[in-house]
Amino acid sequence: MFSKFTSILQHAVEALAPSLPLQEDFVFHWKAITHYYIETSDDKAPVTDTNIPSHLEQMLDILVQEENERESGETGPCMEYLLHHKILETLYTLGKADCPPGMKQQVLSFYTKLLGRIQQPLLPHINVHRPVQKLIRLCGEVLATPTENEEIQFLCTVCAKLKQDPYLVNFFLEVIQDPVLHTSRRQSKLKGLASKGTASLITADMLKGQDSVVTDTGQSVQPGETSSGADQAESANDLPQQADDLSTSLDELNVPLSPEALAAHPHGDYNLVDSLLNLTKSPDGRIAVKACEGLMLLVSLPEPAAAKCLAESTCLCELLTDRLASLYKALPQSMDPLDIETVEGVNWGLDSYSHKEDASAFPGKRALISFLSWFDYCDQLIKEAQKTTAVAMASSVRERFFVGVMEPQLMQTSEMGILTSTALLHRMVRQVTSDALVHEMVCFILGERREPEKLTDINRHPLRHRLIEHCDHISDEISIMTLRMFEHLLQKPDEHILYNLVLRNLEERNYTEYKPPCQEDKDVVENGQIAGAVDLEEDPLFTDISPDTMLSNQEWLTASPPASPDHPKNDGKTEVHKIVNSFLCLVPDEAKSSYHVEGTGYDTYLRDAHRQFRDYCAICLRWEWPGSPTPLEKCNLEAPFFEGFFLKVLFDRMGRILDQPYDVNLQVTSVLSKLALFPHPHIHEYLLDPYVNLASGCRSLFSVIVRVVADLMVRIQRIPDFTPKLLLVRKRLLGLEPEGPIVDHMTLLEGVIVLEEFCKELAAIAFVKYHASSTP
Repeated sequence: MFSKFTSILQHAVEALAPSLPLQEDFVFHWKAITHYYIETSDDKAPVTDTNIPSHLEQMLDILVQEENERESGETGPCMEYLLHHKILETLYTLGKADCPPGMKQQVLSFYTKLLGRIQQPLLPHINVHRPVQKLIRLCGEVLATPTENEEIQFLCTVCAKLKQDPYLVNFFLEVIQDPVLHTSRRQSKLKGLASKGTASLITADMLKGQDSVVTDTGQSVQPGETSSGADQAESANDLPQQADDLSTSLDELNVPLSPEALAAHPHGDYNLVDSLLNLTKSPDGRIAVKACEGLMLLVSLPEPAAAKCLAESTCLCELLTDRLASLYKALPQSMDPLDIETVEGVNWGLDSYSHKEDASAFPGKRALISFLSWFDYCDQLIKEAQKTTAVAMASSVRERFFVGVMEPQLMQTSEMGILTSTALLHRMVRQVTSDALVHEMVCFILGERREPEKLTDINRHPLRHRLIEHCDHISDEISIMTLRMFEHLLQKPDEHILYNLVLRNLEERNYTEYKPPCQEDKDVVENGQIAGAVDLEEDPLFTDISPDTMLSNQEWLTASPPASPDHPKNDGKTEVHKIVNSFLCLVPDEAKSSYHVEGTGYDTYLRDAHRQFRDYCAICLRWEWPGSPTPLEKCNLEAPFFEGFFLKVLFDRMGRILDQPYDVNLQVTSVLSKLALFPHPHIHEYLLDPYVNLASGCRSLFSVIVRVVADLMVRIQRIPDFTPKLLLVRKRLLGLEPEGPIVDHMTLLEGVIVLEEFCKELAAIAFVKYHASSTP
């Protein structure tokens, strides 16, 4: 009570007294603080019962006023006094001792406001960045302390300053030249301090005199002795050797590094990162988010030394991945895949889920949001990070989380466990955006091999083979979920995905049979027929084609792109109208139902195909794919052809389209259409050219569909009223007819409808790709 009265009286006297020059006023407030430690014997009273907070605030106001009155960049006498007399060093010492109680909060607040409100660069000064570095070490030592809010505000202010001037980060990288010697020195000093209390380190002798200051070496020096740097250095050298370093002594109260920690971080310390990492574990969500924001600023700094230190000398990578692993392990063993796919509110900065307020809650939703939010943070952190740091973090996520935690879950035999883990992997594939993490995830799923596959390569990358096997699993749910995962994986901007799954097996074009051209085959014949190609009208499979189902030559004169000198019409490619008609005519008339329903024609696929092809071209542009297939003369056609396990599963599934559930068929055809959209000439030839001369024993997408259609034509004869039933099923699928009695052969009828739509989609893709390649 008495101290509060004294404070009020002091403010009244200051208001009535004539204003002093700023420097005298500044020195007065600093002397008042130092006098407290000389005159006060009760160090148990909280700092809020003293005048210290008021004096610190006055000092800060004076510094801001002084800067405003001077030209930009000019240092005034008050700031010179603060720097020269190492006031920040002394405040750090008082804050670490927390004497009087609550002083640490006051010091943190003073540092934060000083760095935030003063415009001129302060951190380059040794008497600023050195105490700032020391104060950083105090932050995050203990969680849930009363100073946590001030600690995070201080750390984020330092991070913001480093973001403005990245080169300053070098002041905060401590290189340990000899870690063993460093540790032994710290331990010997600890023994000397073991019998001393923290508060007893601050004595009246250390703050003797109103103008006394604490130097870098901790000795008490009078103002006259600090009039110049030379005098100060000289007086410091004359001091007794046994005078201990106050600030350093207080630092040594920290627990020394363990041998394990030294082995993990041999190059040095990055205390700013370590303190932020500790605060990310805070039970206060706001503090944790602010700490994550601070780390986001630090990892984006372009300084190579900081990036290397981040990657090699901090626990950043370990903390990110260990927390990811622990959150993953906290998830329920089984979850509904639909819940995993549709859960919202996944954002690392807004992880504030309330079970009571959620009408669509399900078991494990809180844990799922926490896991996906942290994964989102890891992804964003890697996306923003400097390249060296990004690669190190992404590699750590792969080794410590993907391989160590997720792989055993994906390889298990429990169907419910497989479904849940695959659904989580699918969600993560959809969510990831950073290039480095995408690549590590791709290598985790597919492996890093790029040579052509062989049937004996099953054990080369067990996870890849197991996931591809799951595309044809006995459980339709597992098959659909795995196919969806691969579909979204194909859309990621990483060249290795398509190469590993498909392209490496098509490089030599050994799926084709090479026929040396004779003179009469060198040119296209007058009617547009490609030499050696089969005319569909003469093919016994297509003898019942109706003229209405084909596009006339006149229509193609307006629909096809015009010839140009640079892109002649007969450029060696199979005429596009023949390709389109080949796909449109594959399904026989009696098995078609779309022309009975308005708005389901082939043209409906053209717009989607154009948009999707444009998007895929944008993704593949930097991969520098060739514009035309490798000449057969340069290919090794003698090598045995294997389409690869991925295409094998898709083709096998496609061959059973008439006997598979509707949802499975939709997913299989969706993945195949995504593959067909890629602008690589070998993929286009293998998946979209009906006229390619297949080598003996090889199959293509078109040949697989031909076999399906042949089987369909036989089975149609055995089903009475096939066409009316087919039309009824289509209308029910479109919602044009209410559900009624179960129709016989429902699976077959749904398969025929999917087959017809898939052929129209392939025709649209072929036309869009030809149009794009023929446009100058």
